[in-house]
Amino acid sequence: MIAAKGYAAQDPKTPLGPFSFDRREPGPHDVQFDILYCGVCHSDLHQVRDEWGGSIFPMVPGHEIVGRVTAVGSDVSKFKVGDLAGVGCLVDSCRHCENCEDGLEQYCLNGHSQTYNSLEQDHKTPTYGGYSNVIVVDEAFVLHVDERLDLAAVAPLLCAGITTYSPLRHWNVGEGHKVAVLGLGGLGHMAVKFAASFGAEVTVLSTSPGKEEDAKRLGAHKFVVTKDPEQLKGVQGYFNFIIDSVSAPHDYNLYLGMLKTDGVHICVGAPPTPSEIAAFSLIPGRKSLAGSMIGGLPETQEMLDYCAEHNITSDIELIDMKDIETAYERMLKGDVRYRFVIDMKTL
Repeated sequence: MIAAKGYAAQDPKTPLGPFSFDRREPGPHDVQFDILYCGVCHSDLHQVRDEWGGSIFPMVPGHEIVGRVTAVGSDVSKFKVGDLAGVGCLVDSCRHCENCEDGLEQYCLNGHSQTYNSLEQDHKTPTYGGYSNVIVVDEAFVLHVDERLDLAAVAPLLCAGITTYSPLRHWNVGEGHKVAVLGLGGLGHMAVKFAASFGAEVTVLSTSPGKEEDAKRLGAHKFVVTKDPEQLKGVQGYFNFIIDSVSAPHDYNLYLGMLKTDGVHICVGAPPTPSEIAAFSLIPGRKSLAGSMIGGLPETQEMLDYCAEHNITSDIELIDMKDIETAYERMLKGDVRYRFVIDMKTL
């Protein structure tokens, strides 16, 4: 076994702290790499505080992981020692269901293994994430990272990036489309960058007037303050797509009214409580309320390659490991532009 160190939550009520644990030695198909940077996702906070239920403790969070390869198994063909590597939200899946065979491991019909707060495919070994110094993952779930990009700013692409890239690609968003991005946070700022890069007209919908300058800098063409009734009137029936990144309770009916005929409201944020949807928010205009999560491994690699070609990364604030609880509190207040990333040499 490999002696690893990280930061873990021991239960939902106590702060994260140092934690020693074991990683497996690399098997024939495994890649081992030292973690250099790990992004901080809002789902980390949800899960360490058991807000979604079913959390497994002790928990080492983190699923936006980049580093450099230090060892490979005897049958590994895609990586060599010294390569940059990334791991996102998944470390395994059943690999044989129809979704896995289609490169949609995120929708594995038999249950995928998430990078943390999950179980390996043996259904008994807990997974530990990227708030740690080293990780060992089957090469099928390890991604190539381009040397040209700022590695710390690449880390959030493994969740925030692919979570917004995947639905935009699935619905073929591009030139001629009017896209709204609801919420300008970790997910929303990546949705703006991708949608603008794909050629769509992008409008940010936000409760924070102070974010307008940033929205335009990120690539948005328009900005609407959702607390202003006059501004809302101007976007009724306007959008082809809404990318909804908000994880707090909000009124979906309000935003469905902003869609054109056949418009699609795509949820990528996950509010903690159910919402009421009026049938007549959907029926007139043949509108759809849809959901999407991360991409599969092929699409995630496609996204990373696209980002390298077009010089797209996340806007980040680099933090020390010891400051993670402060980062969580700031994240709850929306006080981050737009993703915290942990410098793992501070572990």
